[in-house]
Amino acid sequence: MKKITKIEAQKRPGRYNIYLNGQYAFPVAESVLIKYRLAKDLELDTATLEQITKDDQIAKAYGRMLDYLSHQLRTEAEVKQKLIDLETPPEMIDPVMEHLRSNRLLDDQVYADSYVRTVMHTELKGPQVIRQKLRQKGVGELVIDQALEQFDLNNQLENAQKLAQRLVQRYRHEPTRRQEEKVRQGLMTNGYSSDLYNQLKEDLVLVNDEDQQASLLATSGEKIWQRNRRYENLYERKMKTKQALYRKGFDLDAIDRWLAERDSKK
Repeated sequence: MKKITKIEAQKRPGRYNIYLNGQYAFPVAESVLIKYRLAKDLELDTATLEQITKDDQIAKAYGRMLDYLSHQLRTEAEVKQKLIDLETPPEMIDPVMEHLRSNRLLDDQVYADSYVRTVMHTELKGPQVIRQKLRQKGVGELVIDQALEQFDLNNQLENAQKLAQRLVQRYRHEPTRRQEEKVRQGLMTNGYSSDLYNQLKEDLVLVNDEDQQASLLATSGEKIWQRNRRYENLYERKMKTKQALYRKGFDLDAIDRWLAERDSKK
């Protein structure tokens, strides 16, 4: 048995030095000091001393996680990985995690709910992108499902419409059909379903200035026509040019009119 002969507060708040039989023995956190009711003249056996040392290591790891969590919410997977990165002994990770859960400092549902709300109000990402981001942070599927319930169809449509109009402006100098393709692709890339696009496309306001489209067709058509000069057969050259312009998103009737006008100018 060893007797505590002195307890000394460190300069660092919440930490104490323990002296046994007149000699410095080990430091402890305040929580450990209270848990074991450490006081002068208390006698401790070897098993208790080992448990105190272990609990202090857990307390230090817990304190580090409090610092880690003080800046923003974290998922359980992120906290566990941080403990591993800090080389926390494996047998101490679960006690730290449980302590954080019991103090309501770690809750993946709270994290996921908060994340979905933030993205809904500050970004224009769709549910599939949100789901993927939460998966990457180690959040389970059932938790994600529950969090996404707040991102209902009305909210999705509202955000998707805003994103669609931004995409229309980005591709306003493209052929009308290409604008529509780019909007559809952009919405799906940002996490919205094709079904949602089908619901909003009727209200989609595309840039469809006839003069602009005609000028764009003429410019693109001339470039492609010159590029296809290797085709000596005039019909083949026209077909290759027509196919290329259609792939770019131009209307077939408009392409035919442009080719006819071009022929008439010869």
